Amino acid sequence: MVSPVDLPAAGGLVEAALAVCAGIALAAAVGLRVFVPLLVTSVAAHLGSVELAPGSAWLGTTPALVALAVAAALEVGAYFVPAVDHALDVIATPLAVAAGILVSAAVFVEMPGLVRWILAVIAGGGTAGLVQGATALLRLKSGVLTGGFANPLVAAAELGGALALAALALLVPLAALLLALGLTLGAFRTARRVAFGRRAAVARDP
Repeated sequence: MVSPVDLPAAGGLVEAALAVCAGIALAAAVGLRVFVPLLVTSVAAHLGSVELAPGSAWLGTTPALVALAVAAALEVGAYFVPAVDHALDVIATPLAVAAGILVSAAVFVEMPGLVRWILAVIAGGGTAGLVQGATALLRLKSGVLTGGFANPLVAAAELGGALALAALALLVPLAALLLALGLTLGAFRTARRVAFGRRAAVARDP
């Protein structure tokens, strides 16, 4: 039987678990578009709809909101320009890792500082980097096969996915985590096929 003394601790554990779900899902969304999930989180924090961890309150301030809105608009627009999208992928991967760490740490509430940042680096940065790397490979493959004509469609799908996953992460964290895990696994498998599929086909049929 749970005593009254244990109830707050149990409630805090549930909140921490949901925060981890939200953080990982937001990091996966960052892998699709670096600044869009940060902007969604900033808007939610500015409106008081999401609690931010200690030290991350700046994310909900008006200057941060404006700066992220400008950055997100520039990023989204640039990915619809052929050739520019490939150049962006070169710098987007390290940016995605950093943004994944930042946004996940911002929502990892109810955690000691050291644990929060270690988890943010491993889960947040790792998830964002994996998804971003996979999407960069897919865009490269699309560019080779279609001469870049299909890349705007890829960019539109990534934008829609980033928006949907970021919003879901803040509204239904557990469902967002499951979606993020499926996205990460699917991106990894697809990227592996893109990178090694032709080599495997040559090995089977020399």
